[in-house]
Parts: sequence; C-alpha cells; structure tokens
Amino acid sequence: MSLISVEDALSRVLASVEKPLETEQVPLASCAGRTLAEDLSALRDQPPFPASAMDGYAVRSADCAQVPITLQVVGTSAAGSRYSGTVASLEAIRIFTGAPMPDGADAVVLQEDADRNGDGVTIKEAPRPDRHIRTAGLDFRAGDVLLQAGLRLDSRHVALAAAMGHGVLPVHRKPRVAILATGDELVRAGESVGPDQITASSLPATILMAEKAGAEAIDLGIARDTLESLDERIQAARDAGADILVTLGGASVGEHDLVQKALSRQGMNLGFWRVALRPGKPLMHGRLGSTLLLGLPGNPVSSLVCAVLFLVPAIRALLGDQRASEDPAEDAILGADLPPNKERQDYMRASLALQDVPLHLAHGPTRVMLPVATPHLLQDSSMLSILERSDALLVRPPHAPAAAAGEPCRVIRLGRFC
Repeated sequence: MSLISVEDALSRVLASVEKPLETEQVPLASCAGRTLAEDLSALRDQPPFPASAMDGYAVRSADCAQVPITLQVVGTSAAGSRYSGTVASLEAIRIFTGAPMPDGADAVVLQEDADRNGDGVTIKEAPRPDRHIRTAGLDFRAGDVLLQAGLRLDSRHVALAAAMGHGVLPVHRKPRVAILATGDELVRAGESVGPDQITASSLPATILMAEKAGAEAIDLGIARDTLESLDERIQAARDAGADILVTLGGASVGEHDLVQKALSRQGMNLGFWRVALRPGKPLMHGRLGSTLLLGLPGNPVSSLVCAVLFLVPAIRALLGDQRASEDPAEDAILGADLPPNKERQDYMRASLALQDVPLHLAHGPTRVMLPVATPHLLQDSSMLSILERSDALLVRPPHAPAAAAGEPCRVIRLGRFC
C-alpha cells in the first residue's frame, strides 16, 4: 500500500466518524471542556429589571434640572432587596450597584455628586435621564441564542449559560478511548525494567492527551507479541464499548508486528496504512464494527505526533466539535537555515521565542513581535528529552525547498495538546 498524504489521512479518519456521540445532560459546574450538543437560548432577560450601575441615589431627573437641590431620602434599594414604593417628587432613594431601580426614578446620581445630611441629600450634579442605569435586557433577552452547538465549553461559556438561566447543559457524551501498548520489550512506568526492556512511555502520555481532548480514557495496559494476548486486549476494548481503539506499536509488517493480523482476525475493515509524514509513517486506520481504529507507531515521539494530528481531531469530531478538522498550525518565523525536505511531510521539534521582527508592508516598514521557531539539531523519534524541551512542531511540506532563517513557516503549539 502506497503512502498517502497527511491531509488525505486526516480526511479519511474524520470521514469514518459517522456522527457525533449521543447527548447527555450535565450539571453546569461539570461542563468545562465538554462540547455543547444543541444551540442554547436564554431563559430570561439579563438583567431581568432596570438596575443601578453605580452606588448613589435614585432620583427623578426632572427634580434635579436645577442644582444644587435637596431631596428627601425615603428608602433604600439594595441588590436582592428592592425599594417597593414609588419615588414621588423631590424624593430620593439610596441605591447600590446592581439594585433594582425603584418605580418613578429615572436616573442615578453618583454618591460623590451628592452630600448626605440626615434624611436629606443635596444633589450637586444634574443627572441625565437613564444615567447610570442598566436597562432590562441590556445584555440579552429571553429567547436569544447565545451559545451554539459544537462549542467547546470553558469558564466564560459556563458563566453565560448560568446567567441565561440554565443549571444543566446538553453535551455530547465523552468518547471512550481504549489505549493499548504492544511489545514484549515494554513494562509499565515504575515497574522493574529487565536488561532488554524499556518503559512504555507512550501509554500514559497518550492517555493524558486523550483526556485533555475531552475523552474518557481506558487503559488496556500492554499486550505481548502473541495473537492470544492481542486478541484478549482487543476484546476487552470491545467489551468496554470503546468508541476508539488506539494501539501503540506493532502495526508494521515485521515478524513481531502482529496488530494488523489480530485486528483482521476480528473483522477489521482497514482504511489505510502508512502515511507520508515524519515521524509517524507506519500509521494505521480502520474500523472494527462501531469502533474506530488508530494504530500509532511504537516510537514515543512518533506516537505523540500522530496523536496530535489524528487522535485529537477524531475525539473532537465524536464530540461534535465544529472545529475538529481545522488546521492547528499558525504562522511563525524560521529561526535557522533548513535543507530541502524530502517526500514526507516533516514535523520537527522546535523551540519558540518572541522576537522583534521587521516587516515590509504597503505603507512602509514596521516592526512586530512574532514567534520564531528554531528546530532542535537532533530529531530522532525516540528522543523524549528533545520533545520535552520543545514548544512546537515545525511543519515542513513534502519537497519543500531549502529555507533560510527569517523566512515564514508554520508551527503547531504543543501546549494545546500535551
């Protein structure tokens, strides 16, 4: 099977997500990071009544056209405790920020523009009608659609939903992502490592990436290089109702690479295998019944790069995120000379630093602060220490010509995913 492009591979992965997952109702305080399943309309006006925007005195503006004038203070309106009467001529109400405006009053005089003396207050500054008043519905009205389906919720959205009158929100169920490392050479982190073994570093890292993307991760542990061990763990994923099964390693065609064979025995429909990218060429995609399959490479950096490019978008598509297919790369400036690229799209680990960069625009030269991406000299896909020191992946298209420091480039910030 020939290599396919990264763009084609991602398109096929997302096309295999038939529809977003079902909807569930979740309490507002538990909705951070969840994806809204339906458009959300306001259940009430905000504010629900005309309210004072400042501390001061609620007055009839007509009474205060000529100042100074002394009014009688006949009551108080505080937040949660309004003045229930009607303000008559030459009367004032002591009022506080957020308190309902009393009937009859049409302006608020700031407390610093008035002198209080017992039951009287002398107004020194003539107020305009509606001065320092938040009208009912100033922010929004009942029925206004303020939050759209497909929105990934954060604290700003939760605050708005609460003000709209919602205590629970309709969100898509979290995808269940089962993650399985494979290989006789692997042991779990913290376990004793034999002379020919290494720690399965990609397993906990992929679990964390899946959870950060909004999934419920299922740790399937490590399968040994036997069909029996793989069959057992694949069946465990199916029994757990996994929406995605991620395998780490073993998807190539060597004598010990048995993942494809084990999945095929259980009825896998292979989508593609091998993508024109570096690192991460031996990437596998398919379906096993209702479960989406992603076979990531065994090298730890390769697996994490592929998780950024394919696993995270798949999770977000299952969540109904309308931005799942968006290119995560952004513009930057190259910090070092690079040779021509070969036939695979390259994702180079790089550091980012803001620098004052000159730009030549139509109206003349100017200077702006832009991220400068400097790739690390060593790019071996097994070197996690380089990945830890990296802020971004520098993206180089296939057959890109040699590039010089200072030229534009594209980067994917790792902090969004890892």
